[in-house]
Amino acid sequence: MAGVDALLCDIGENIQEVMESYEVELGGRTYPVKAIRNLNGHSISPYRIHAGKTVPIVKGGESIRMEENEVYAIETFGSTGKGVVHDDMECSHYMKDFDERHVPLRLQKSKQLLSVINQNFGTLAFCRRWLDRLGQTKYLMALKDLCDKGIVEAYPPLCDIKGSYTAQYEHTVVLRPTCKEVVTRGTDY
Repeated sequence: MAGVDALLCDIGENIQEVMESYEVELGGRTYPVKAIRNLNGHSISPYRIHAGKTVPIVKGGESIRMEENEVYAIETFGSTGKGVVHDDMECSHYMKDFDERHVPLRLQKSKQLLSVINQNFGTLAFCRRWLDRLGQTKYLMALKDLCDKGIVEAYPPLCDIKGSYTAQYEHTVVLRPTCKEVVTRGTDY
């Protein structure tokens, strides 16, 4: 379905149709699988994980076409709950805003942490555990400051209703002039 000139909204409709044709048995009970309506796939560009185009996973969305030489994360998110997720629990994953504008930082620790992020991760995602491994200590206030100022974006865990199960799966697709290549297909995935 994905390829040059494919409509992103058609891909979303097909994803939903396939996902919701399944059910899962857990603990002797059968649950329908629902596509999670408020999550989606996206285009990818160099050092920009979320590059601007959205690939819905449910029916609807804009009639935007995929174009030659674009790269996409085609993602599916399913749930046995309501099919809508919300932020929950303590955040551990972050990413520097690709379009970061200069914001004056008053806290020295924030300046120092931003320098570490720039040197080691740039605009790619990172987790607090990696900051720990780099020898960073007592950085939570500085990290919160960077998030509050819009320099770094937090990606907290996402949950559906209590007791439900959720799952995510994705492939990365490159749209070449004569073919589409699934670059995540292989024996190590």
